[in-house]
Parts: sequence; structure tokens; C-alpha cells
Amino acid sequence: MAKSEFIYVTFIRTTPKKLWHALTDLEFGRKYWMGGHQETDWKVGSPWKLFFEGQLADSGEIVEFKPPKRLAIKWRHEMNPKAKAEGYGLCVMALEPMKGMVKLTVTHSIARKDSKLIEAVSGGWPSILSNLKSLMETGKVLMKTW
Repeated sequence: MAKSEFIYVTFIRTTPKKLWHALTDLEFGRKYWMGGHQETDWKVGSPWKLFFEGQLADSGEIVEFKPPKRLAIKWRHEMNPKAKAEGYGLCVMALEPMKGMVKLTVTHSIARKDSKLIEAVSGGWPSILSNLKSLMETGKVLMKTW
């Protein structure tokens, strides 16, 4: 089966509990999503939405929620018609405690070769996660907007 996948791994000097809070607290998320914000209640089966400047950018559903270890979101891009037509991919965030830090692995995949969704997220995740890491470790983000 054809598949496109983007994997991003970072190590953040924090605890799994604090990182989980940063990933799932909607107000805290506004600090590092560079002008974006999420809407969900974080329950399995619940809708998930990501907005930038009031416009729906991505949508999906919470498919796995295991604090503070694993979060999975069924994810569809909404702004680019070609990416939207691809349907839903899957974003999995896995947290692994290490000595004084947490290994965060974000795996974004879709059952489609040369995916426009994966092309888009591969440009976005490094900025978002660098912002998150900086915020967690220094109290400041690197970028406030795109």
C-alpha cells in the first residue's frame, strides 16, 4: 500500500506530565501554535479543529488519548483543496520519559503516495515543535506568527 509519512523527534527538558499539559491545554497551545488555536474536549471520538486567523485550517477526530503517553488525531487539511481531497491522515504524538527530559515523537501519515497533506505538515511541524520546545525550556517562543 502506498503511504506518505513525516516523523519529527525532539527532546524537551521537562516532565511527561508538563509536556502533556502543554500539548492538550487549549490556552497554553495558543502560545506556541503561532497564531493558531485548537478546539476539542480531548475525548476519544470527539471532533478536533485547528484554526488560523479565524479560518478552519485542519479538522479531525480524537482517536486515542492516553495521558501522558500517547495522543492520536485523525487529521484532514481544510485550506488546500488538493490536500483536503486526500481525506484523513493520522497524527500520533508519543511521549517517552528519559533522564531529565521527554522524547516527543510526532508521526503524521496517510495512506497515499506523494501526499499534499504530508507536504504541508512537514513544513509546519518543525516550526510548531521548535516553538513548543523553546517555550517549555526558556519560557519564550521563537516565533509568534508564520
